[in-house]
Amino acid sequence: MHKNIPVIKMELTEADGITKILDLYAPEHLPIGIPVKKNTVDKKALNMWWADRSIPSSRSGVQEALNEIGLADTKMLLVRSFGLSLSDQYWIKPDGTDLEWKRINFFDNAFSDDIGNVLFGLKKREGNFDFSSPDNTSDGCLKKRWKIIDGRRCLLKGGSNPFRQQPFNEVIASNIMEKLGIPHIPYTILWDDDMPYSVCEDFVTKDMDLVSAWRIFQTRKKKNDVSVYQHYVNCCLELGVNVVPALDQMIVIDYIIANEDRHLNNFGLLRNAETLQWLGASPIFDSGSSLGYNKVPFDILKEREIICKPFKKSHDEQLKLVSSFDWIDFRLLQDTGKKIRRVFDDQRISNFIDQKRIDAIVQSTEQRIQKLQTFAAQKKTYFITTENDVTENVADDYRNL
Repeated sequence: MHKNIPVIKMELTEADGITKILDLYAPEHLPIGIPVKKNTVDKKALNMWWADRSIPSSRSGVQEALNEIGLADTKMLLVRSFGLSLSDQYWIKPDGTDLEWKRINFFDNAFSDDIGNVLFGLKKREGNFDFSSPDNTSDGCLKKRWKIIDGRRCLLKGGSNPFRQQPFNEVIASNIMEKLGIPHIPYTILWDDDMPYSVCEDFVTKDMDLVSAWRIFQTRKKKNDVSVYQHYVNCCLELGVNVVPALDQMIVIDYIIANEDRHLNNFGLLRNAETLQWLGASPIFDSGSSLGYNKVPFDILKEREIICKPFKKSHDEQLKLVSSFDWIDFRLLQDTGKKIRRVFDDQRISNFIDQKRIDAIVQSTEQRIQKLQTFAAQKKTYFITTENDVTENVADDYRNL
């Protein structure tokens, strides 16, 4: 089902996924990138899409959570919550039932904290365990959960040992984007049991789907002589969306914060789930794996071994893809160092991040802003080629990063 629209009739099991496709009702409402030939849906591709809705096995603490609730695999959670998500409007309706989207969707209806509690390391509660939760369809390897806070659907996400830096990076990145007028999702910090978590509100509404760049990539075959960047731009243009200005902004902010994990599943397009009208690029979110989050201060300052995604293997090369820097007012970034220090101005942070580390983060960020300004002032135009393109199998390698 796609909200209230029947899309296909199929057979599936918890363990094996989709085993048979019985009928196709609305091919235009299939998930983006699922091939249909002679009115036959590609079952393998659909199964990959279904599996991608599950919690990745690399998620921090997920194996312990599965042991606690007595399940062997995260894919088994999908069926128990009808495949519902807070990122799109797809779900499965058991044959012969009178279930309606309006009665069970997580945008309008409350959901259980049971799965989220277990994913955060709590014991399974006594009594009837309620699997009804959007946590069953959340991606990424960091500890995270959905909570309803003052009526808002909010995602709480932790950081990795030993620095727990990612939540603070989210706030820093959103502050910089606010200054530059880049559409983004605001983040705040929540402390729970002396641990920091980033908090952001769900930007997907009950009327829209977030379609990842990876799914957009599947809409047409990539030619060997076409760059990863140009292929994505071409795919979006074919859908009627010019993403170049949004990609300019994304590449610039990722350069400033030295983002190492802008994989193809954490940016994309938004569309209306009923009319299928494309609404444009999604606001920028999920920028925590940046600012040397897992490096020692010396390496942060030297900018050693910074991974770059999704288009080029280095941020310097990726910056050459930007079509225009005219939208940047560098005067707005003059106090970035002070703003960063303000984010870290909490005594509780000293348990994870010391002053030397903060100094390195500030200094390296200010250096990159200066280099960006120098680069932008040159106003050079670069020919887009496949040289230094990211070459990993983005479907498999990016899914769990």
